[in-house]
Amino acid sequence: MNVNFFKHIIIPPPTPRIYARLGYSQSKTKLNQQQKDEIEKYIQEALTFIELKGSAIRIPINKINKSKTTLQKGIIFKSKDLVKLFANSKEILIMGATAGNNIMKAIKDNSRQKDLTRAVIFDAVASEIVDDVLPWIINYYNRELARENKHLTKRRFSAGYGDFALENQKTIYNTLKMKQLGVTLTKNYILIPEKSVTAVAGIEISS
Repeated sequence: MNVNFFKHIIIPPPTPRIYARLGYSQSKTKLNQQQKDEIEKYIQEALTFIELKGSAIRIPINKINKSKTTLQKGIIFKSKDLVKLFANSKEILIMGATAGNNIMKAIKDNSRQKDLTRAVIFDAVASEIVDDVLPWIINYYNRELARENKHLTKRRFSAGYGDFALENQKTIYNTLKMKQLGVTLTKNYILIPEKSVTAVAGIEISS
């Protein structure tokens, strides 16, 4: 049960989602070529500051009752939502990812220099692309699990959603050794840099 680190993840920018996050609708918003060129230029610039990294670990389930999941390594998650998610699982995957510190520094620098257009586009790119890292990790593990006749649950849960309390972020952070990814955790259980995410999913036997 070792943590698997992914230090150099390459993912193409989810351009349609970036435009949507910026408030541009493909069917309703008309941009001239100059506007499009500016946005595309800033998207490419943002990518030069983004360093996608992740970590993940498979952990067997020791016991599940009505409101609590007990894992090996002494980990306990109190959540009825997770109990339902893990109903057919004997093992879970804990995963996390970050876009790195450089992009956040660039966003702050642009804001401080009143270059708000660049700052907003950088923020949109970082937000959308980091959301694609967890699916990337899931696809990686599903290929591995297929050899064992297993698969990950289609749903995943993040700390702070449903009844899976945000306080669980500390356990997830420590278990994934996210400090090695350059991520820190505040006393309020917020991941820094801001463009960092974690989640858990169940591992099931394929029928």
